[in-house]
Amino acid sequence: MTGIPALRACSFLLMMTALTSFSAARADDLSFDLSPEQPGRIHIERDEKAVAAIPKAFKFVTPGTLTVAVAPGGPPLATYATDARTVVGADPDIATAIADSLGLKLELVPVAWIDWPLGLTSGKYDAVISNVGVTEQRKEKFDFSTYRQGLHGIYVKLDSKVGSIKEPKDAAGLRFIVGAGTNQERILLEWSKENVAAGLKPLELQYYDDDAASLLALASGRADVIVQPHAQLVYIAARDKNIKGVGTLSAGWPDRSDVAVTTRKGSGLADALTVATNDLIASGTYGKILNQWHLAEEALPKSETNPPGLPRY
Repeated sequence: MTGIPALRACSFLLMMTALTSFSAARADDLSFDLSPEQPGRIHIERDEKAVAAIPKAFKFVTPGTLTVAVAPGGPPLATYATDARTVVGADPDIATAIADSLGLKLELVPVAWIDWPLGLTSGKYDAVISNVGVTEQRKEKFDFSTYRQGLHGIYVKLDSKVGSIKEPKDAAGLRFIVGAGTNQERILLEWSKENVAAGLKPLELQYYDDDAASLLALASGRADVIVQPHAQLVYIAARDKNIKGVGTLSAGWPDRSDVAVTTRKGSGLADALTVATNDLIASGTYGKILNQWHLAEEALPKSETNPPGLPRY
C-alpha cells in the first residue's frame, strides 16, 4: 500500500536519526529544504472554476478554511521541520496550492497515519492529503481526487552493476530486501513465479527488522536490491549518496495505482478538488511542487475522481 502505517513511520524516523544524527544544523547539507519558513513554497491565485465546483451545501469544518489532515511520516512527503513543530514536505505544499485554488486558508492537522479514517468520517477535517492510495475497499467509505502515482522505488548500491530493473526478467536471481506483508512483497513474489515459469531464476527475498538493518544489508553486499515506497528512497539516496534508483514499480502492478486527496463519501468536495488539481497541472504549478521535492517521477498527467483502485487481495 502507498500510505506509511504508524509503526513503519516510527521505524523510519528512528532509522534516520540513528544513521545520520539528523539535526537542525544538518538541514543545509541536504538537497531538501526542511526549514519551518519554507521560502520556496509556491502560492497561487484563487481558481474561480474550482471554487464554483464546491457544492453550495458543503460546510467546511472551519468556515473559510480548508482543514487537512497529514501524517508526518518522513521526508520528502511530510515531516516535522527543523523546529520540530512545523509540518513540511510535498503533501503540505500540495495542500497549500489546493487551498489557495479554492480561495481558502489552510489548516494542517498532524495525525498518526492509522488515525486518518476515523478523523475524516467523524468530521474533524475536510480532507486528508497524506499519501493515501486509492483502493476499492476504501472507495466504499471515501471519495478520492488523485494527485500522484503510487510508486515503489527499486534501488541498488551506487557501485552496483545492476543498471535497470523494469520487468520480472531483469530481477531474476537477485537478492531483494522487502517488507513482510507489504504490497511490494506481493508483487515481487508474482515476479518470481513468472521467472520460474519462464525457466529463469527466482528472486530471493530478504526480510529485516527495521530500515536501518535493511540499508546496512544493502551497503554490505548481503543483498542486491531494496524495494520501498519511492519517496522514502529518493530522500535516503539524496541524504546518504550511496544508493541509486534503477527502476520504479507501480503499487498496482501490472496496472497503475494512484495516491489521492481523500474526502468523506458523498460530501461533494472531491470534484472541486479534482478541478483544482487539474488546473494546477495545466498551469505548471503542480510540476514545480513535485520537482522541488524530487518527485517528478510520480507526476500524473491528470487528476481523476474515484478512479479504479487496488482490488482486495
